[in-house]
Amino acid sequence: MRILAVDPGSKRIGLAISDPTGTIANPLTILNHVARLVDAAAVADIAETNDAGLIVVGQSLDDDGHPNFEGRRAWRFGEALKIQTDLPVVFWDESFTTQDARMARISMGVSRKNRLGHLDSVAATVLLQSYLDGNPQK
Repeated sequence: MRILAVDPGSKRIGLAISDPTGTIANPLTILNHVARLVDAAAVADIAETNDAGLIVVGQSLDDDGHPNFEGRRAWRFGEALKIQTDLPVVFWDESFTTQDARMARISMGVSRKNRLGHLDSVAATVLLQSYLDGNPQK
């Protein structure tokens, strides 16, 4: 089953998709944030187009494991997404995914000049791979 991951941000929404076996995460695309319901409809459409069977929404948590400001925003987005699709929507801790994406680019030897730009889809890929590793498909 393919799984779609969403890294919701205040300006952009990063998307990643798994392979059909639900083992490997790959960057998919970046959407510009418009409005919660519009964004949710676009993500639901992308999930359907890519035959996803599950949507994972990244939610940042504080040190005590509670959603912080961005995490509460992600939760509201996930709830809007549930209205737009019949697919199951789950939340997964996305803390530090952007930093991990940045470090991945550095470790791959990407030059500083080429590292400029948006990390949203890479952060979604880190999020999805974390979910896949923590929830192996049977």
